[in-house]
Amino acid sequence: MVDPTLAEMGKNLNEAMKMLEDNQRKAEEENEKKYARKDIPGPLQGSGQDMVSILQLVQNLMHGEEEEESSQAYRLQNVGEQGHMALLGHSLAAYISVLDRERLRKLTTRILSDTTLWLCRLFRYENGSAYYHEDDREGLLKICRLVIHTRYEDYTVEGFNVLYTKQPIIYISSAARTGLGQALCNQLGLPLSCMCRVPCNTMFGSQHQMDVALLDRLIKDDVESGKLPLLLVANAGTPGAGHTDKLGRLKELCEQYNMWLHVEGVNLATLALGYVSSSVLAATKCDSMTLTLGSWLGLPAVPAVTLYRHEDPSLSLAAGLTSSQPVEKLRALPLWLSLQYLGHDGIVERIKHASQLSQRLLENLKNLDFIKTSVEDELSSPVVVFKFYQKYLNRDQTPSAAQASTIPHPIISNEGHIYDTFNQWLGEQLAQLVPASGVDVVELEDEGTCVRFSPLMTSAVLGTEIQDVDQLVDCLKMKIPVLTSTLQLREEFEQEVRRTVGLLYIEDLNWPGLGVVRYSYHSDGKNDDKQEKELEKINTELLKKLNELESDLTFSLGPEFGGQKNCVYIGMVTEDLDVSELVETIAATGREIEENSRLLENMTEVVRKGIQEAQLQLQKANEERLLEEGLLRQIPVVGSVLNWFSPFQASPKGRTFNLTAGSLESTESTYVSKAQGTGTTPPPTPTSSLTKQRLPGQKIFKRSLRNSDAFSETSSVSHCEDLEKTDQRPPALSPGQEQRSPETEKPEQQQQEGTQTPPKGTEDIPRDCTKVEEQESQR
Repeated sequence: MVDPTLAEMGKNLNEAMKMLEDNQRKAEEENEKKYARKDIPGPLQGSGQDMVSILQLVQNLMHGEEEEESSQAYRLQNVGEQGHMALLGHSLAAYISVLDRERLRKLTTRILSDTTLWLCRLFRYENGSAYYHEDDREGLLKICRLVIHTRYEDYTVEGFNVLYTKQPIIYISSAARTGLGQALCNQLGLPLSCMCRVPCNTMFGSQHQMDVALLDRLIKDDVESGKLPLLLVANAGTPGAGHTDKLGRLKELCEQYNMWLHVEGVNLATLALGYVSSSVLAATKCDSMTLTLGSWLGLPAVPAVTLYRHEDPSLSLAAGLTSSQPVEKLRALPLWLSLQYLGHDGIVERIKHASQLSQRLLENLKNLDFIKTSVEDELSSPVVVFKFYQKYLNRDQTPSAAQASTIPHPIISNEGHIYDTFNQWLGEQLAQLVPASGVDVVELEDEGTCVRFSPLMTSAVLGTEIQDVDQLVDCLKMKIPVLTSTLQLREEFEQEVRRTVGLLYIEDLNWPGLGVVRYSYHSDGKNDDKQEKELEKINTELLKKLNELESDLTFSLGPEFGGQKNCVYIGMVTEDLDVSELVETIAATGREIEENSRLLENMTEVVRKGIQEAQLQLQKANEERLLEEGLLRQIPVVGSVLNWFSPFQASPKGRTFNLTAGSLESTESTYVSKAQGTGTTPPPTPTSSLTKQRLPGQKIFKRSLRNSDAFSETSSVSHCEDLEKTDQRPPALSPGQEQRSPETEKPEQQQQEGTQTPPKGTEDIPRDCTKVEEQESQR
């Protein structure tokens, strides 16, 4: 028999999840009313609200933002039933907490013991205890307190006073999580001098592994100076590259100096598989380890687990690893339900699937040029880190030539920074094109910016499949030629811009593209503010004109933050780009915009002066008209009578302003001809010297294809044109025959044709047509 309360709880949870996952409900109304009145918080209602209204409010808060709607919806669709079990665990924990104390104690003890036993067997950690915590750093914090209580016997009574005699030292790898050491010191109340960062290998071994020999020397120096080596934090899968420290040698070193060894990392998940590498298998001998099962298995809101071995339960209680409160033991309930739902085979299958995804990607990356991988073990590496790297920097350099040359010839300066920028763009593009892959960008100390694929952390939540990995490889194959072409053409673009008058090359190492250019405005003694406005106006108009061209290039104002002002940023390009034509077009367009701007300014000044001159001339003309008409004609009554008896004939005088010539002209010709004259013909608009004939379908800034088909087509066309030219040439002259011009032959021809009368009805037929008919009749 099932408890009716539990059945009702499960039913309510299913209904709530269905309601929350229904993202399409009232979507149109929410889009029309972005700020709805119901979202404004108000006073609590006296009668309360029902569950449906409250869940509806939660749904509106979850999916109200349009920017986050798609990502949240995608993530909720992959929660699955195992996620519902984890969510049910939180509801059950609240329900179980109201039981009587004895039943609660028995139930929590059973849940805690079962979950601990399953995890210790699953990850090959014998005779271990478990601590369940929400923050993944909290387990290490409790372990540090446990070790302090163990090594300092009077710490419980005297507290931090016992630490003055021997300062505790915690050793952390330089490849550990950022801020981990500082967080431990802050929570433990220790100075930062108690934290020692151990560098990684520089000469031998992986550059992401802890240098064991250097660690040994650091420990000896601390012991000689009166300090107490307390704990060592090692990695089974560094946060960046996923490499594993030499746990076997580190364990021996910790036993030698009586130190505690704690291990964390994503590679600990492979302990559940049938085959485990020896480097990861050594983690089973450590003193404690932290497991993050939520991301590995795709379980939402499940706690992290720290497994440890210690014989004194009182010290564990003092350190906070165990609790006498039964309610705190209910943290393991969501994980207890989820592990039972998945089973042993389901857990192993999920971890195995993530490892297969990594191997699939690694095998495909081996066959790609210009891709450099950074993995620890090619046979079993759950994390794949790769980057774009062009080995032969010179454009025309071959592998044999590169080996023969002794002096490196980089195509660009600041090579490392440029590669970081390009790999940052590559990672963002891959994440955008294949969001189900879960790739991200990571900054490594030696390799720089790289792209990381860690399916153990993302595949269970995103639902990554083999098809997603294949799609990721296809997208990578499409982006590699673009990266290589852009990298090779950057130097040529810079040289062309520096040689072109009127253009200024702006070096921006953070821009992933061909480069940055600015049209330099020639100021004529203007102040800085006006010059800045003119510069901004010209470059803005230049960007607009370039975007109107039918090309495959991307022109923009650059990044929103950190970019240069009043510049044109050119994005990624392909290998068939004609750099010289691009630069010349930018310069010509900029000059045209500048000339138009200056012409408008000059025209404004000319028009203003012309209006003033026209006013003066019209005033002078009025004075002359008054003198010609006489004073009597200006009197109203007398002038009308005088004009009736003796009309005064005067031609209307006006002025017209010629914009082309910039001068005033009389309107007498306009009144005489009854039409306004056109004036001087404006000069023709100059065209660019690089305007060339293009093949059908060929876009601007593209070089002509030099394949056989194009060559044969152009050669045949030129051959036909040569034949037409030879047919139009005059026949060859015999020796002694003089060549006559058409002017000298025309009178003789007219004399010969003058004696012949054309037939009747052929007077209107052109002479050429009659010649053709005569030739046809002779044939």
